[in-house]
Amino acid sequence: MEFGEECQHVAVDGERLTAIELRTSISACIIPVVLSGGGGSRLWPVSTNEKPKQFLPLNGSHTLFRGTVERVSDRSRFAAPIIVGSALHEELLERDLAGIEAQLIFEPCAKNTAAAIAMAALMAREGHGEDALLLVMPSDHVIDDSKAFCDAVVKGEAAARAGRLVAFGVRPTAPETGYGYIRLGREIPGIQGVMDVANFVEKPSLEVAKAIVGDGEHLWNAGIFLFRVGTVLEELREFAPEIARAAEGAIASGARKGDHFWPDSAAMAGCPDKSFDYAVMEHSRRVAVVPMSPGWSDLGSWDSIADMADGQMDADFVTTVDCDDCYVRTDGLRISALGVRDLIIVASGQRLLIVPRGRSQEVKRLLSAMGAPAT
Repeated sequence: MEFGEECQHVAVDGERLTAIELRTSISACIIPVVLSGGGGSRLWPVSTNEKPKQFLPLNGSHTLFRGTVERVSDRSRFAAPIIVGSALHEELLERDLAGIEAQLIFEPCAKNTAAAIAMAALMAREGHGEDALLLVMPSDHVIDDSKAFCDAVVKGEAAARAGRLVAFGVRPTAPETGYGYIRLGREIPGIQGVMDVANFVEKPSLEVAKAIVGDGEHLWNAGIFLFRVGTVLEELREFAPEIARAAEGAIASGARKGDHFWPDSAAMAGCPDKSFDYAVMEHSRRVAVVPMSPGWSDLGSWDSIADMADGQMDADFVTTVDCDDCYVRTDGLRISALGVRDLIIVASGQRLLIVPRGRSQEVKRLLSAMGAPAT
């Protein structure tokens, strides 16, 4: 059976299907879940709580959010997505979804990715059943090669249908300290290209990162997952029961208007704030990983954006003389630099950031010093 065959059948076949046949066909689809609740504070001052990085065109004419949604827009492969985002960004989400069918869940408060995935899984179960697959993706990543990404999803599908929590790992090209890592185990018998996970390594020091990149046994953890609805709900109940209960209460008592859903704020108020990696993936015995190389970046710092760019930006407003290895970006403030090396200089409105290259992961320290929220 080809990837997404049942979805395509439902979309183009004019015959009437019985309720059971329709449910079975829909359940075989892969439902994208796009997580859009992050604040992108490491890309301050361009990214702010009011307009975080997923709603900015940082690598082209489209926003990162729009690019993520369009990556899974082929309805012969994917069902309409479920979007989990902040209630503060309702207008931005609707703007970027123009012309795209989607179900939106507006979080009343930010409780990290475990709660967001739990709510999306509960909503997907209502319409698609427990056998549907969820493809969970952050909304603010770049993937240059969509075909390579979809090929990786195909590899992971059999493992996900067999009850595995499938992560996607990227072959590292540098000893990044801002990424988590996955250590590869053995290939799963009978499922080519899908590996067991030996263990997870949280964001390491530079020396540790150099060692694990050099051993060839580790991948960057891309934060992208594929699993059955029923499987992820079981694992959430086992390893993160407080989060599971809060999500169930928030969905049961929430408010719906068309494709928009607002979870109950009181039920979510006491929900633990944990990432899905910490809450579930690092504890589950069902984890697997698919290695991939689709030209991925999480654009998680100005260093990563500078590495993708070609020299300075906004030449009409930037003058540099005798500067080397600097990245300069501005939305209007005139910037002039002389004789400096290895700097990142970013201006947005009345805000100016100056940081050495290699230290932009530390921008949250600046926000803390300024008394600004860092998300």
